[in-house]
Amino acid sequence: MAQVLEFKLPDLGEGLTEAEIVRWLVQVGDVVAIDQPVVEVETAKAMVEVPCPYGGVVTARFGEEGEELPVGAPLLTVAVGAPADGGPGLPEGGAGTGTSSGPGAGAGAPAPGTGAGKGSAEGSGNVLVGYGTGAPPARRRRVRPTALTSAAQGTPGASANGTSGAAASADGGSRAAAAPVGDRAAGVAPVTATVPAPAGTAPGEGPVPVISPLVRRLARENGLDLRELHGSGPDGLILRADVEYALRAAAGRTQAQPAAPAPAAHPAPQPSAAPARPSSAPTGGIRVPLKGVRGAVADKLSRSRREIPDATCWVDADATELMRARAAMNAAGGPKISLLALLARICTAALARYPELNSFVDTEAREVVQLDHVHLGFAAQTERGLVVPVVRDAHARDAESLTAEFARLTEDARAGRLTPAELTGGTFTLNNYGVFGVDGSTPIVNHPEAAMLGVGRIIPKPWVHEGELAVRQVVQLSLTFDHRVCDGGTAGGFLRYVADCVEQPAVLLRTL
Repeated sequence: MAQVLEFKLPDLGEGLTEAEIVRWLVQVGDVVAIDQPVVEVETAKAMVEVPCPYGGVVTARFGEEGEELPVGAPLLTVAVGAPADGGPGLPEGGAGTGTSSGPGAGAGAPAPGTGAGKGSAEGSGNVLVGYGTGAPPARRRRVRPTALTSAAQGTPGASANGTSGAAASADGGSRAAAAPVGDRAAGVAPVTATVPAPAGTAPGEGPVPVISPLVRRLARENGLDLRELHGSGPDGLILRADVEYALRAAAGRTQAQPAAPAPAAHPAPQPSAAPARPSSAPTGGIRVPLKGVRGAVADKLSRSRREIPDATCWVDADATELMRARAAMNAAGGPKISLLALLARICTAALARYPELNSFVDTEAREVVQLDHVHLGFAAQTERGLVVPVVRDAHARDAESLTAEFARLTEDARAGRLTPAELTGGTFTLNNYGVFGVDGSTPIVNHPEAAMLGVGRIIPKPWVHEGELAVRQVVQLSLTFDHRVCDGGTAGGFLRYVADCVEQPAVLLRTL
């Protein structure tokens, strides 16, 4: 007889307490193997695929795409063991064999908090990066199957042990609210209440061409049916700009129609003529939740401003010789060297001379902790927002190795493949905002680091060179630093050394 086990959202590490469902990789009724990825989730750090530690048949999914779930909340239920009469067979090596190589408990044993372990206060034991999940929250969750799933697979019925399964609803189409799978009382049929689909929707026409969960959430929170939109992206991909345009158009139509007054619970005396609302008052605003990557960045920047007494100094430098040196390196053959890699090499050399800036402040111990390694972060702008991938042990890498690592991390950042470990642990950050066509900035220190170097665009400017006015390639360098770790003399010395290396790359030879 099959046993239904509940798989909970595991602890993803790095202090993360919730994740957003981006895409389900399995449907109700699918047969899954041990360690098979079943859902793609997005955290404040990265997108990850979550593997299921059980092998069997998926009987229910919890949560819709775009919905946030806390760690320990149910993700799905899996029927393991001997198949029910007429049911699909289980994959080899499933729970029925009593052996497992999955990250969770053995597939043949009931998961804590489910089956025989019901009533236990222990965590599920499901882990991804070495952290166990805590006890699940004491609350009931509802499963909302789609009409498409119900039509294709039939109304979710009781499994071999009396557990009801239902699929989570996707964007658009009819939705139904079903009794939670946690109510494992045999013979209790789920009570559903079907909600009519919005006009113009076609549940059977396939998935909506949307990739970003932020776009899905923006449309859902404003009651916009994505199936009515024609995306302006590649292959009809619906972008955030398409949703915002549709919402503005809808707001304009709403304002053109007089709104009916809402009934008041306790009518109050009204003046004979109400004052007209000023036409300049803002209406139809779009609220964008600060969640995911953007929310994490907002929290970190706010904390940096609250805790770090930062100061900024800057200097203009003649980068003509640096650009010539890079051109000579690339002309000599071999892999091309990026400008960012050369600037990173200069930073690591400068930090070796001024280690105060490669540190952090331990506020509880009231100590400045200087680090003996440089994990160099660099700012990268992506569709998900600003992220700061980290190059490990940058001080031990040459320009060629730095170029390759920058390229790999940048590509993974844009594709949303960065892991939490690749986005944390930095000791110093390099911010090349010159790619945006600006000359200068006052960077905000990436908490808990002590400093950040900003690099503006390199453009031809009049410059006094060897006593004569000439047109040179000039760049502005700015350093924001934590004034608790050093004074202006140290920060100025660091920045001056960086500028000297930019102007005369041969200075670096002293440290090679």
